[in-house]
Amino acid sequence: MPEARAHPYHHGDLRAALVRAGYGLALDEGPQAVTLRAVTRRAGVSPTAAYRHFANVDQLRAAVGMRALGALAGVIEAHQAALPAAHRARPRDLLTAVGDGYIAYALDNPNGFRTGLFGLLDMGHAELPEGAGDGGRTPFQLLTDALAAAAAQGSLPPDSVSSAAVHCWSSVHGFASLALLGPLRGQARHELDALGRRLVRDVVAGVLGPAS
Repeated sequence: MPEARAHPYHHGDLRAALVRAGYGLALDEGPQAVTLRAVTRRAGVSPTAAYRHFANVDQLRAAVGMRALGALAGVIEAHQAALPAAHRARPRDLLTAVGDGYIAYALDNPNGFRTGLFGLLDMGHAELPEGAGDGGRTPFQLLTDALAAAAAQGSLPPDSVSSAAVHCWSSVHGFASLALLGPLRGQARHELDALGRRLVRDVVAGVLGPAS
C-alpha cells in the first residue's frame, strides 16, 4: 500500500521530510516529477533549504528511490508474514512470497516501482540500510536470505545463491516491467495477478526444483 502523503515540514529532520515529500510526489505524479523545486514546495520550505542535504537533484532522487525500496521491502515482509506459521521456516515459501510481494508492489504502485530504480546505482546500493523495510532487510536481502536458507537445507548449491538471486530478480522485474510499460499493460488486473503468481512459482521451481 502507498504510504500517506507527506505533510508540510515544520520542525525536526529536514532531510527525512524532503525524502518523504519526494516519495509522495513520485507516487502522485511519477518519478520524473521529483525535482528540488517541486519537493521543497511540497515540504513547505525554500528551494535553498534542500541544498543543505542534497547537492543536486540526482542525490535527492537517489534518496527517494531508497525510500521506495523500503516500501517495497515492507510489502514483501507483509507477504512473508501472511504465510501460515508452519510455512515461515520453509525457504521455498519465503522465496515465493518475495516474488509475490515484488509483483504486488509494482502493480499496486507503478510510480513507486519506477522510482525505486533511482536508488539502485549499482549492486552495492541494493543492500544499503536506507532501502530496508521495518525488518531491517532490503528487497534484495530478503531475496538472498530466502535463497541462502534454501542452500542451508540442501535445495540449492551454496555457490549458486548469487546467480540464483539475479535470475529470480530479473524474472520478476521483467514481468513487472512488461505489465506496467510493455505489451501486458492492457491486461486486466486479475489476469496479471494470475500470470504473476504462475511466473513466480515457475521461477522458484526452476531454481529450487519441483515442490515435493
